[in-house]
Amino acid sequence: MTFKFEVETTDKSGFKARTGKVTTAHGTFETPVFMSVGTRATVKTMTPRDLIEAGTKVVLGNTYHLALRPGEKLIKKMGGLHSFMAWDGPILTDSGGFQVFSLASLRKLSENGVNFRSHINGDLVEFTPERVMEIERDLGSDIVMPLDHCIGFPCNHKDAKEAMERSIRWLERSKNVSLQDHQTLFAIVQGSGYTDLREYCAKAMVDLDLPGYAIGGLAVGEDKETMQKAILSCNAILPLDKPRYLMGVGTPEDLLMAVAQGVDMFDCVMPTRNARGGGFFTWEGPKQIRNAQYRDDPRPLDPICDSYPSKTFSRSYLHHLFSKKVEEILGLSMLTLHNLTFYNQFMAQIREAIRNGQFAEFVAQFQANYQTKDGKKQKIEAS
Repeated sequence: MTFKFEVETTDKSGFKARTGKVTTAHGTFETPVFMSVGTRATVKTMTPRDLIEAGTKVVLGNTYHLALRPGEKLIKKMGGLHSFMAWDGPILTDSGGFQVFSLASLRKLSENGVNFRSHINGDLVEFTPERVMEIERDLGSDIVMPLDHCIGFPCNHKDAKEAMERSIRWLERSKNVSLQDHQTLFAIVQGSGYTDLREYCAKAMVDLDLPGYAIGGLAVGEDKETMQKAILSCNAILPLDKPRYLMGVGTPEDLLMAVAQGVDMFDCVMPTRNARGGGFFTWEGPKQIRNAQYRDDPRPLDPICDSYPSKTFSRSYLHHLFSKKVEEILGLSMLTLHNLTFYNQFMAQIREAIRNGQFAEFVAQFQANYQTKDGKKQKIEAS
């Protein structure tokens, strides 16, 4: 196994932020890191060349979607996921537990696993912990996530406890399945918004002694305070010498808050999905290119962000591409490229601030300048 994680710098101002480096068979990446989401073996509208230009170091694929189409056997025949999608950097594959959770009306859950109807053609499909590991083995990703029982928010304590305990049992079964030599299995801590369940699950996962730990079951409808409480309770237990991965999160403020609490890895569809709807991120806050105010605006998307679209096109031009009577594909790809570049540069500046002992100053300056849509500021405090 070639996986390795090293902590390089820790914040000295009271935050738990740290920088590190993850080594895989397909390259290394610095942490904290944002992973671009390539659900179906592609980051929508992006080529691998675009991803490199945007500063992407790690791509995420989704086991659920890839198993249904084109199928893991075809991907294996084509040389594995790296060869299939022409991405030679690190790849993490999610198990599809969140997607199965979102298909509540189409699935039947049992101790053995999940039976569900394919959203593509209605075929009956079974996902067990062992089956998911076998699929991910064929995909050949570097970091592998196990099947877990993700539960929505709000939920009662009994249901959250049941899902958490099942996730532990499923991980024990997943751990017994052999993977390729270069592959690394992470654990996923569940427990919804209940601190006692998060702590219990984190301790159980640590006892299983895996190379990395994810915090799952968030970004499912909970408020920011609940999210932060869950992160704090997990990170108080998860080992300092192993990476922590917050799944499916989130906004720049979410990322900064979680970095402050010691999280190392992130993924979210927000920069790509928002881009396809006309949303773009700036150091002043999120904006919408379809808004009429940008029709005659000669400024770049963001004068600070060093993205190709921001250096090349005006807001006026991109507004034109997104207008209802035009709707040019170039607009989708350019806003996606910009947003991914923004996220990666945001993470790079966070890493630099931690290394330079200026993380507290970075947090204060970011919050002073960044305006959210609702005008509310998320609490980012040293603990």
